[in-house]
Amino acid sequence: MLKRFPAFLRWLRRQVRSSELSFLLLAIGVGAAGGLFTVLVGAAARTLQYVLFGLPPELRLSGAPPLAPLTLLVLPLGGLVLIAFNWAVRARRRALVDAVEANALHGGRMSVADSAVIVGQTVLSNGFGASVGLEAAYAQLGGLFGSLGARLMSLRRPDARTLVGAGAGSAIAAAFGAPLAGAFYAFEIVIGAYTPSAIAPVVAASLAGAQVAQRLGVVPYVVSAVPGPAIHTAGYLAYGGLGAACALLGILVMRAVAVVETQTRRVMPGPWRPVLGGLLLVPLAYVSPQALSAGHSALHIDMTEAVPLGFIAMILLVKCAGSIVSLGFGFRGGLFFASLFLGTLVGHLYAGVLGAIAGHSVLNMGNASLVGMAALAVAVVGGPFTMTMLVLEATGNFSLTGAVLAASLVSSTLVRELFGYSFSTWRLHLRGETITSARDVGWIKTLTAGRMMRRGPATIEGTATIAELRRRYPLGSTSRVLVLGPTGRYAGIATPAVAFAEGADETAPVSSICHAADATLLPDQDITQIMARFDEIGTDELAVVDADGEVLGLVTETYVRRRYAEELDKAQRDLFGER
Repeated sequence: MLKRFPAFLRWLRRQVRSSELSFLLLAIGVGAAGGLFTVLVGAAARTLQYVLFGLPPELRLSGAPPLAPLTLLVLPLGGLVLIAFNWAVRARRRALVDAVEANALHGGRMSVADSAVIVGQTVLSNGFGASVGLEAAYAQLGGLFGSLGARLMSLRRPDARTLVGAGAGSAIAAAFGAPLAGAFYAFEIVIGAYTPSAIAPVVAASLAGAQVAQRLGVVPYVVSAVPGPAIHTAGYLAYGGLGAACALLGILVMRAVAVVETQTRRVMPGPWRPVLGGLLLVPLAYVSPQALSAGHSALHIDMTEAVPLGFIAMILLVKCAGSIVSLGFGFRGGLFFASLFLGTLVGHLYAGVLGAIAGHSVLNMGNASLVGMAALAVAVVGGPFTMTMLVLEATGNFSLTGAVLAASLVSSTLVRELFGYSFSTWRLHLRGETITSARDVGWIKTLTAGRMMRRGPATIEGTATIAELRRRYPLGSTSRVLVLGPTGRYAGIATPAVAFAEGADETAPVSSICHAADATLLPDQDITQIMARFDEIGTDELAVVDADGEVLGLVTETYVRRRYAEELDKAQRDLFGER
């Protein structure tokens, strides 16, 4: 049987690679695994919270009554535990790759070790009360199962990226009980495009993830709110203003996290930042436990009970501060659910302030909370259709969904115009990456000067005469010759046609007719940088040199632009599922 297994695996790989139905079944399996592990990770984090904070079974941390000061010491203790965990995995010094980065830069390849570290850090951070959500861990595991499935089946790059997106989407669908939101999360956040070939596997995986969680009896993150009356034209305009306010707050929070993280790393270069972050969370939690964890119970409480505007404003401030401190001081997690919670508070305040100014109710409080929830989540996480579907699946109110979509598009447009990043891509930008979405740009990174150059180009010393150039390279034998300096390093490019031109001085040195002496490429520069260099210099060829100026090869503009066009066409065909 063991001897026959490799043959069976090869047959299975051929089936999955050639049959859309087989690929669909694989996606369903990935979705089921994503849903199962979403349940397990959520249960692990909640168990930690129940044990550490002494919570009754029916309560979550953010909805707990005021906590005793001694109980709040769990927060800095969590920082210590996180430090110990990071020390235990200290061998992994490089940046950890999440699903978005894997799909954008690595063709959907994810590391089991990276994912285990990310999930461990997130569960510990959330379990010890830090103001972060678990959605990053859910999506990481779901995407990992997609990546492992693609690797096992030796799938093509676009199929691997689709499967990673399907796995991540299934995890979100399982967490929220919202398969449509999970599917759009996969498209907008993880795959980076609405690809016709990916619709069936992504939706199937999201349905499988949601069904697995439901069959296990897990209650998803239900957004409990009774939406108000139908919305008319004036309401859409008012909700557009709410979308703009959410966009500005989202940008402020994302920049604040980056500033706090940068400054704390500079002031405290050692590993002790999470402990200080835990200590700073203590007074915030003392003000209200709603500042802790992701905020599931707090969102339900603030949307379903009559709460004064002053209290809502206070919770907004402490929750923003809690999220900024948690992420800025080294706790791991995401802002997915925190942005949903903050958005409900902004919507509540917005409707209350408008009503106070007008002297009567202008916007329904429930509607405004739901619209704000989606608009702020779009500003931070991205995905206007993801959040719109989330509200639609939670409420079933199509009139409200139109207002949510309008506010989400306003929020998304302003964030892209004024900031340009979601929270995940902003953090990648701070690391030096240039991606603004999960759109596949990894093929650009692989097309480097070192890979595209022609090795062993014709060369000649700069001190040689033009007559020597004519003798060694007759007209028609080559179109360009690299000129070397006295130490053998690059000194320019000579064109034989110029050397053979009428009136050329045969006794003059070759260096007198060379050009592009200061224009070179490094072997690790990618194709977009190469094309920009060609446009800047205005030459037809460039030498590739190492850090010491030694010649490695030659690239021509014609070849570079042809390769770019070929890869762009291939990416376009992959996008539409053409083989």
